[in-house]
Amino acid sequence: MKEKTKVILGLSGGVDSSVAAIILKKQGYDVEALFMRNWDSELNNDFLGNNNIGDVCEQEKDYLDAKSVADKIGIKLHRVDFVKEYWDHVFQYFLTEYEKGRTPNPDILCNKYIKFDKFLNYAIDNLKADFISMGHYAGVEFNETTKQFNLVTSKDEDKDQTYFLSQLNQYQISKCLFPLQNYTKAEIRQIALENNLITATKKDSTGICFIGERNFTQFLQNYIPNQPGKIVDINSNEVLGDHIGAMYYTIGQRKGLNLGGFEEPYYVAKKDIENKIIYVAKSSDESYLNSTSCIVNDLNWNCDLKKIFSNSDSFECEAKFRYRQKSIPVIVNKVGDSTVEVKFLKVVKAVTEGQQAVFYKNNICLGGGTVDKVLFKEGLLLDKK
Repeated sequence: MKEKTKVILGLSGGVDSSVAAIILKKQGYDVEALFMRNWDSELNNDFLGNNNIGDVCEQEKDYLDAKSVADKIGIKLHRVDFVKEYWDHVFQYFLTEYEKGRTPNPDILCNKYIKFDKFLNYAIDNLKADFISMGHYAGVEFNETTKQFNLVTSKDEDKDQTYFLSQLNQYQISKCLFPLQNYTKAEIRQIALENNLITATKKDSTGICFIGERNFTQFLQNYIPNQPGKIVDINSNEVLGDHIGAMYYTIGQRKGLNLGGFEEPYYVAKKDIENKIIYVAKSSDESYLNSTSCIVNDLNWNCDLKKIFSNSDSFECEAKFRYRQKSIPVIVNKVGDSTVEVKFLKVVKAVTEGQQAVFYKNNICLGGGTVDKVLFKEGLLLDKK
């Protein structure tokens, strides 16, 4: 008798991975679960901005929920620590980018280096898995024509998480099962309720991947010292106020500027990290957020482009620059081996250096890279100040 295909599921203590376990079991797989511990608040000096320090931290509560689900549906639960790996491969980069005044996406890095690398290798080498699985809203399809695995979008467009999976490679994709691909979030909640899972009505996790909700500015102060400076009107050059560190703010940010008494609110238009200046503009003038193209580097194509496109240095597709952003039509021009210029076919707001640009063709995620420079008005850098 042939043994069942063994799948190690990342069980996080949330409703999505809980229901993924039920679906995989119904599909006939030999399912075991693995809970990852990737953050240690005490070890990592996570005190400022952390409201979860108490007798039982949120991460331990998640483990107890995961254990309850595993016991309920009858699967074995393993536990592993990747605290050092998360710090080395995700959090250090996260801090470095913020120190540069950029806006990184830790969820994408966490998927690339932890969930689909360290976790994957541990599952295969230590737990003898054939595949791993996660509670992501995404799918995998094998294309017989191109002989490659495609990362495809999910039925629930609002919850689709291929944006966060854009840095995966062919091997990683080939080893993944995503059982939630053809379900909506509402359907997943209903399945959890029908199976009396403790996670059925649990709030979705938010905040930084595996760290959770924090007062973000205070949290960063654990690792990046305050660097006070001036808040300046980008048009009049008038000093409007003071800030504690330009790296703590993001382009387009409106809240938390502590600018009161003006006729209309301001938003962050530009940051000068070297001179510790935040330039702001009035909300009625959003021209400083409008961009026409960007330079993207550190590219990862999770498919062979030569098998999809002609051997041209340019191709058309769609792109997203934020999770849940509606994809927009773009033209991608190759600049180097790992750099492209992305021209938008319509003006896009608040594209920010350090974000991920993720590319799509139909329902296939082609990969993505880091926004290195944002360009305005026919390729000119914003240089008003």
